[in-house]
Amino acid sequence: MLPVRGRDGRATGALRILGTRTAWTPVGDGEFFCPGCGGDRNYQRLTGRRRLTLLGVPLLPRGETGPVVECAACRHHFGTDVLGHPTTRRFSAMLRDAVHTVALAVLAAGGTSSRTALETAAATVRAAGFADCTEEQLAALVDALAADTGRYFEQPSGAGLTIELHEALDPLAPHLAPAGREALLLQGARIALADGPYTPAERDALATVGAALTIRADDVTRLLAAARTPS
Repeated sequence: MLPVRGRDGRATGALRILGTRTAWTPVGDGEFFCPGCGGDRNYQRLTGRRRLTLLGVPLLPRGETGPVVECAACRHHFGTDVLGHPTTRRFSAMLRDAVHTVALAVLAAGGTSSRTALETAAATVRAAGFADCTEEQLAALVDALAADTGRYFEQPSGAGLTIELHEALDPLAPHLAPAGREALLLQGARIALADGPYTPAERDALATVGAALTIRADDVTRLLAAARTPS
């Protein structure tokens, strides 16, 4: 067989004789959001051992490679960092929980005496995925949280729920586009405005929401002012 010539005219037949091969070993599996498929898929986590091959026959070890994540559908390999992206189902649950926590924080700051605020909060939470949420349930939750002063209402301003806001929003924020983060803040703003202008405690609660969503303070101020202006 004549050797294959490269662009520089040199023989490259050796490249067809020598090569490397990776033997992959599964070390775990699960479900992830596949960037290649654009949806939730099963995956295998693989580690590999590379070997130098001669005429396709593995010979000398060339070290380890990986780990990588292999999609069970498209078979593409990705870095393990893709496992940090929530699946579609997990993302939906995180967003639903975030809306619920923001609603509770705003109600806790403004009080539950306003029926309009409770109705707005309940409608917002239902739209997020808690279809059975009622005004009475939200009021009861706020009352229960208010009784637990050691954990939830450490700040004199009464903004409260700071820990829960960060627990719900910190993992979600990196996966939301800027418009999505702003929309979540504005949902809280509409609840606060349902019974009139912001109270200082409501502003504090919404500022905490904005900080947890990594929205700059001046942008939070701008968005809260915009929410007061009828569209």
